Formats: sequence, structure tokens, C-alpha cells
Amino acid sequence: MPDRADRADRVGRASGARPSLFERARRQPSAILLLTQFLGVLIYPYLGESRTGTSAVSVFGLLVLALAVWSVETTSWTVWVSIGLGVPSVIFTICQVISEASVWRAWGSGFEAAFYFYAAGSLISYMLADRNITRDELFAVGATFTLLAWAFAHLYTVTQIIWPGSFVAAMNSGSPRTWMELLFLSFTTLSSTGLSDVVPVRPHARSFVMIEQVAGLAYVAMIVSWMVGLTVARARARAEHQESADELN
Repeated sequence: MPDRADRADRVGRASGARPSLFERARRQPSAILLLTQFLGVLIYPYLGESRTGTSAVSVFGLLVLALAVWSVETTSWTVWVSIGLGVPSVIFTICQVISEASVWRAWGSGFEAAFYFYAAGSLISYMLADRNITRDELFAVGATFTLLAWAFAHLYTVTQIIWPGSFVAAMNSGSPRTWMELLFLSFTTLSSTGLSDVVPVRPHARSFVMIEQVAGLAYVAMIVSWMVGLTVARARARAEHQESADELN
């Protein structure tokens, strides 16, 4: 499948028109998504546990996520899946601001986890479909990693609501874990750097953490093998082309 960002670049160069800011973002959706995820990581500590602030960041992140999914794969099926997962996520996130009931947070995090898992799968399909490694696909490698980290963090949020006391930490071990703590746990687990000071202690929590550990290892192995395979295939094609040229000469 040809890369749509590359096609847009070629058309823009051929026409001589200078791309607008929206067109530039449209050509690099994975870069915009990755930047948004990193900004979220930096902004969350300033928000603390403010429901309004964290909900606003979550809604903005969902909108950017929907844009990224739409940019890399636009079909009627993907549009309806994005709407079916994204709209309830936004609605339940807004309900969290209005009401403190944990049921809204559970439903909202559940839909957000599903949306992030779906988006990660879409980006993986987008990357593996091409025979050439493009600039946006390199950003997609990082963006997919952060999507998986967010997805599991939302899954952990649902887990501790359904099974209280699923996670403990060195500080305030008796209280529920904050969103930043669960996101930190997700990143450290997915990257296989260790469980840090947040530890799963109940059976369901440990099951999900083990699944994330396997997912992190599988993702890294898949991406490395994909990049190596394309690099070897390109080098082999160049060598065969050179041999054919030498034979003609």
C-alpha cells in the first residue's frame, strides 16, 4: 500500500504550492499524535488529580487520536469503529467531570482502552502494509508504543475500580492509585524496565500486567524484525539491480 503522506508530498512538489499548516499535519499524523502523547505526560503532573483538567486533556487526546486513525486508514468500517468507540469515550469522560461516581470513570476508561487498542492496531497495520520505511512510519513506531501504554493504563484504571486494592505503592499504599501512577506503571511494564514502586497485588491486576509484558516484548521484536527485513530486502534489490546493469554493460 503506497504511503499517503509520500503521495501528498509528491503532489505538492509537482504543483509548486506551499502546503498549509493543516496539510503538513495531515501528512504526518503519527508525529502529531506522538507529540500530543508526550505533551500529555508533561502536563498531567501540573493538573494533579483535577477531574476537569485531566478530562479536558483526555478529550483533546481522543480527538487527536481519531484524526490519526482517520489519516492512516480511511474506510467506512474504520470510521464507524472510531465513532463507536470515540463518542462514548468522550461522553463518559464528560460525565466524570459532572459526577464523582466511579461507574462513569470505569465506563469511560473501558471505552478509552478499547479505542487506544484499536488505534494501536490500525497504526501497526499501517506500518506493516508498506514496503518502504517512511518518515511518518518512524513516528508511528513511537506513537504505537505510547498508544499501548495509554490503553493498558486505562485498563488498570478499570481494574482497580472493579477490584479495589489491585495495586499498591510505596507511598499511600492504602488509597487507589492515581492516573499518573498507573500510566507510569504501564510505561515501565511495556518497556520491560521494571515495575517501579507501583506493584499489582491482586490476581486480575497481575494477569493484565503479565499480558502487557508479553505485548511489549512482542511489539519490540516485531518492529525490529520488520525494519531489518525491509533493510535487507532493499539492499538485496539494489544488488540485483546493479548486477543486471553490469551484465548489460
